[in-house]
Amino acid sequence: MITTATTVGAYLRDLPPDRRVAMARVCSMIRRSARGVRESMRYGLAFYELDGPLFALESGRRHMSLYVAEQEVVLRHKEALAGVNAARSFIRFSDFNRLPLDVVEKIVRESVVARRARAANGSIPTQAELLKLWAIKEQAAQATPAVTRAVAAPTSKPALARSEAAKQTATRAAALRRANGSKASTRSAAERRSARS
Repeated sequence: MITTATTVGAYLRDLPPDRRVAMARVCSMIRRSARGVRESMRYGLAFYELDGPLFALESGRRHMSLYVAEQEVVLRHKEALAGVNAARSFIRFSDFNRLPLDVVEKIVRESVVARRARAANGSIPTQAELLKLWAIKEQAAQATPAVTRAVAAPTSKPALARSEAAKQTATRAAALRRANGSKASTRSAAERRSARS
């Protein structure tokens, strides 16, 4: 789902109710379990960073995907979860009502420990490496630019075009006066009836 949201909160507000609740539960669990992560919106995804990208969360039409930077952590928990793509290091959730948050929380906590160990020995993957691992194309994930329309100046008989526009404005104004007049006459008739009562 392409989004123009600049914060995770705005991203969640734009989602349909079923996906909003599921995504909010996972986002909340990540913030709670991975102390020190920084939350942001990039490439149309909710990103969680700790010395570089650590997790990314995406809402599709009928699924939600959690991308995990620490691939070996995902491999350790592969048997406990359905929807794991070990080659791309992500977990796809297709049933929003049955999120295995206990297992995902273990993955989140272990990923934080693994990331801190990587930071200590200086082997943190770059964002470009992670986007390649997760098969996320920067251009495809970018929001589409706003469509702007150029209005061409009239080329023939500008005076005639101005007089035509003036006629249309006068016609609209007359229609509004008639509509307001009928409302006023309806109101006065109602006031007369209530006065008689």
